[in-house]
Amino acid sequence: MSKIIKTEAVVLSKLNYGDSSSIVSLFTKEYGKLSAMLKGGRNPKSKLSLIVDPINYLEVIFYNNPSRDLQILSNADIKAHFPKIKEDLDKLKYAHSVIELVKNLSVEHEVNKKLFSGIVRILELMSDGKENPAVSFGRFFLFFLKELGYEFQLKKCASCGKTNLAGIELSYNYEIGILCNECSINYMENVTVNPELFHYLNCLKKNESPGVVNPDVINGAVTFLENYLKHHVSDFKGLQSLQMFKEK
Repeated sequence: MSKIIKTEAVVLSKLNYGDSSSIVSLFTKEYGKLSAMLKGGRNPKSKLSLIVDPINYLEVIFYNNPSRDLQILSNADIKAHFPKIKEDLDKLKYAHSVIELVKNLSVEHEVNKKLFSGIVRILELMSDGKENPAVSFGRFFLFFLKELGYEFQLKKCASCGKTNLAGIELSYNYEIGILCNECSINYMENVTVNPELFHYLNCLKKNESPGVVNPDVINGAVTFLENYLKHHVSDFKGLQSLQMFKEK
């Protein structure tokens, strides 16, 4: 039996279905990630069709039937649609990357209110424009890794326990964590972490301002985190959103 549910949601994706409908993926505050049918969702004159669009933060009403994989979305109201993101290709690239991580790697129907709040907050930060959207995305990426259970370890050398790691050449082993230069020789398949990258990642992890950072360091950090996630999640092949917007 279906139950009428009202909750907050962020739209992750929207796909055409049949002649007139759409299938939408939502990350909801109280029910986690779910899929729903939006009847008439392909009608360009439909107000609901315009509202239910990727990245939008909504209050939705849907008919929930636990025995079905696909719920029925009946209504939605906008809480935020982030026009400043959608008008800026750089912001849009990283906003879509946030959405892509959540859509592809979060577990269906697993409630995570902290993650939900984090998604909304990072979209708000990107919209405000007070920080480089790539930096905001880096903050979210580290937060998301922690929520997945793959927290990025930077506090001390994972081998000897040394804590004073700033300003020196380091390595990162994807299995155990950060390594000082003396210990890195004892492990294979390490990735070099120079002082600039370590400082930048540490600031993101502590939610501090990294100051003025070379764009190569910012981009390198995203690639570094992608590779870290690839190591732990075999199905993850990298962020398609970053490649798609790069091609544009």
